[in-house]
Order: sequence, then C-alpha cells, then structure tokens
Amino acid sequence: MPTITINGVECEFQPGQKILEVANAHGIKIPYYCYHDALSIPAQCRICLGEIWAPNPRNEGKLEPQAGGKLQPTCSTDAADGMVVYTNNPKAVANQKAVMEYLLINHPLDCPVCDQAGECELQDYSFEYGRGVSRFQETKVKQPKKDLGPNVYIYSDRCIMCTRCVRFTREIAGTDELMIDGRGNSSQIDVFPGQPLDNELSANVIDLCPVGALLDKDFLFSQRVWFLKGTPSIDGITASGDNITIEHNEGKIYRFKPRTNMAINTWWITDEVRYGWKHITENRLNSPMRRRFGALDPCSFAQAYDEALDGLKRNKDAGKKLLLMVSPMLSCEDTYHLAKLATAIDPGVEFAVGYVPFRGEDKAFPKGAKPGDEGAFVMYAEKAPNARGVRRVLESFNTKAHTFEEAAERLKAGEFGAAILTGNYPGEWAEPDFVQSLADVFTVLIDTHPRRAMDQADIVLSGATWAEKSGSFENVNNIIQAFEQAIPAGELCKAEAQIAMDMLSLLQGEPLGPIQHEVIIVDEAPGQVPTAVEQQVQSIRLYNAANTRREMAQSSGSLAAFTTDISLPVTETEQHASVEMVEL
Repeated sequence: MPTITINGVECEFQPGQKILEVANAHGIKIPYYCYHDALSIPAQCRICLGEIWAPNPRNEGKLEPQAGGKLQPTCSTDAADGMVVYTNNPKAVANQKAVMEYLLINHPLDCPVCDQAGECELQDYSFEYGRGVSRFQETKVKQPKKDLGPNVYIYSDRCIMCTRCVRFTREIAGTDELMIDGRGNSSQIDVFPGQPLDNELSANVIDLCPVGALLDKDFLFSQRVWFLKGTPSIDGITASGDNITIEHNEGKIYRFKPRTNMAINTWWITDEVRYGWKHITENRLNSPMRRRFGALDPCSFAQAYDEALDGLKRNKDAGKKLLLMVSPMLSCEDTYHLAKLATAIDPGVEFAVGYVPFRGEDKAFPKGAKPGDEGAFVMYAEKAPNARGVRRVLESFNTKAHTFEEAAERLKAGEFGAAILTGNYPGEWAEPDFVQSLADVFTVLIDTHPRRAMDQADIVLSGATWAEKSGSFENVNNIIQAFEQAIPAGELCKAEAQIAMDMLSLLQGEPLGPIQHEVIIVDEAPGQVPTAVEQQVQSIRLYNAANTRREMAQSSGSLAAFTTDISLPVTETEQHASVEMVEL
C-alpha cells in the first residue's frame, strides 16, 4: 500500500485520497474550514496549505519541493506514494497566522453573545494558529442579520465565506436556495429572491457552518453549549434509524444533532427528526388512571396494576381472548416484557403490531441518488422507528403477529374480550371507529399523551418516550441499534418494560414493596448548580436494557441478534484541555 509522510508521521492511504483526508484518517491535525468529506472542494479558505515534497522521477526519484516550494492546498492535492508534507514548518505556520488574521479583520468581537461560542472552529483555530493581538485599526465592515427560512438565521458579519452551506444546497439537498452575493469584503451568503431556505434537510447547514454565522432559530439564546450533555440515541420518529445525539441540561432537552454513521445517515438528519421531539415535553400523561363511575381518575401505579390484572384475569376465566397490540414506537425490550406479561396472563394471547404511519414517499440524497444506492441518505415515508423489531420479538413467542388493520377488524367483530394497547406516538393514532370497537372490551392502555383511545380505556398507565429510557430499535433495513436514556421520565411515568415487569411480579405473587421517593441529581457538572428530580419507585425488579437483551437472546434463537448483531453507541470519552496544565 502506498505511503505518505505528513508532519513526520508515515501514513498508508488509498489511491485517490487527498492529503487532508489522509491526515484526518490518521488523527493528524491540519486546520481547515471549507473542506467537508461530502462536498466538492473549492480550496478557498487557504488555511490548510502545506509544503509538499515528492520524488522526482526525472532526478532518480529524489525528493524535491513541488511548485518550487510554494504552499499548496492539502484539501485538493492528491496524495502520492513517497510524498512528504509539512503543515507545521515555519512557512506553513506563517500562512496559518496570516489566514486567521485576515478572517478576523472584519469579524465582530461578539463571542460572549454568540450561540456558537464553545463549539466554534474560528475560536479554536484563533487560539491554536492565530496571533495574540489584532493589528487592524480601521473600521470593520458591517453586514446584516438575515432570516433565511423557517429554521435558520444568518449573522452575515460572522461569515468567513467557506461556502459549505451553498455547496450543500446545490450538491446534497439539490434545492439551490443559497448563493454568494457581492464581491470582495462585501460578499454575503443569501437566498435567491422569493426562495427561502426551506427543504427537508435545511438545518444541516447549521451543523456545517464552522463559525457562528448560521444559527438555529429553535436553539437561539436558549443554552450555553458547554453546559449541554450529549447522549447517543436513535431517531425515534421515523423508520430510518438515523444516529443522533440528544443534547440536554438539567433534565431538559435543548436540541438534536446528527451523529455520523456512514452506513445509515452519513452526516445528516432531516428537519423532521431534528425538530420533531417537542412532544416529549408537551401535554404529557403524568399519572396512571382508572375508570370509576364512568370517568378516568388519577391513581397510584399499584392501584392501576391491581385493577388491570383483575380485569385481564376475569377475561381469561370467562374464556375470552386477549389481544396485545404493541406500538412500533416502543423498543424491542419493551415489546419483550409486554409479551412475557401477556403470555403469563393468557397463554392463548394474540399479538398485533400497532398502527404504522406513512407520509409521502421515500426520498434519497444527494441530488440524483435513489433509495438503496450506496452512500445515499434516505428520508423514509414510514414514520415509526421499530415496526420490524416489534414484529421480530412478538413472533419469537411462536405465534403470528397481526397487522394493525387485521387486529382492528377482529376487535370490531367482537373476537376479543380484553386488550392491552400501547401508543407513544407523537400524534393521534386511533381513528374514532377503532376507539368505538373497544366499547365492550376491557382495555388497558399504556400511552405517553392524552389520546382518543383513552375514551374507552378502563386503565391508563403513563409510559415513557424513547428519550426517557434505554433500549433498541430495528430500522427499515433491519439494522438493530441501541440507544441510551437521555433524561429522566416524570415522577409518575415509567418505561413500558418496567410497567410489564411490575405487573408480572404481582401476577406471580411478589409484592412491589413500599413506595420510595428517590431524589436523582440530573446533569451535574463543574461550575453548575445541580438540578434534582424526584421519582417514585415501587418495583421489586428494575428494568435494565442490557440485561433484557441477554435474556431475549437466551429465550429464543431468533433473538440472538440482540447480543451478536446489535450496534451499540460509541462515544468519545477522551477530553483534551485547551490550555496546557502545568503541575506546580
């Protein structure tokens, strides 16, 4: 394999790779702004310039400086066998300082009020490669703040004209809303007249922007990024299985960011996923309820469990069938514990996969790609994260899992005397005729929000969204991925798996024990006053996703993939101080 030496480190590479790409692959730091692996290479920010030496075949292969020793952009120069590249010698370092000085000439000194502060490459590179003082004495050029579309503001005077955003709309989204207007120090990024930045991927330009020019309207002035904690998670809204990071502080979610996974979502997420989490905190069910005198009254989990189990056992004793309908919004682990519970109540229980929403058609990016193409990012019409995982787990109990439509028809025909239903959808999921078919069915509903199905439910148990528990989803391409709990559930909300484990314990004659109120410290960090939440705990066994997956694999060969083929989130734990620490 050919090799290249970069700053004294010998690196192997594949033919066709750029020098900067090889350096990034081997952890060698070369500063850059305009380059991105997914975009074309304009080589215009000029901070990645390096001195390149290469063997000269006309001079017995001796190393000689290319271009007469002039600095060349490492982002656009192909790596060649035997090359020696310097980006840390005096010539390259002088260029880096000059580029930083030019970029900061008209840049405003508003880091204290900038949303990008703390994750800004201009700040980082100014510290690492820039000068300690500014020599610029003239008046700075002022540029306006502009509204580019429903999700994005641009603070033009912070822009360094890397053009990543322009190239993204042309090459990935294929919508061409952005352009460069003007010349020289009057250049600005702007939208074409009457064409706002409003495509399915528009907010990815915020992630691409290396400085504080493109800002998220939804996140604007809401939190300092150094207070945020990132939890690796999976898209819980669509079937894509996109890898995301849930960023939160003090038990409150502030934003979703994409996690790079070249096999699934590459570098991007849709605006639907990025902003579709608001239901997690809005209009939640915050207590179990039981129907008394025709109305649902709040009660404790123990009371709801007792009445639910009594009703389900009476149905079994009467010789009527039980239906368990598991929502595709639930995790595989939730499904397993619910199926265990339903089977223990009635060995003849029938299973169904809940309603699977579809909206629109599958759409692939970049422009010209098709779903199924290698390296394509696909926005799926299926709006449920785990329909395949739910079906896989239910059918591991040696019984067929009906579709939602099949189960609804059989409910309407009066074939079931009792039903355990689950929701957890961002919006309404039960049509009025489906709800009416539950009128003569003893119904236990586990949901996260007040929905239409509550009108006929006898017992309502308050569940938890995927951000409030750990588990795993199987996406549209049958890839199983685990996710972690980001924030605690409400005091009287529980993961569906925990609810099933509690009810199974009671069914087996094991008391839950006394109610305990636990105070949990949330997101404690240096320099920050910690926040505490109180949770009510009354469970003989606590749900653990990893333990559940091991139990699933042991229970059925069809579930072995949950220990052998599952993709676990990888997080960077190594931290580097920006200032060298000296021991005194």
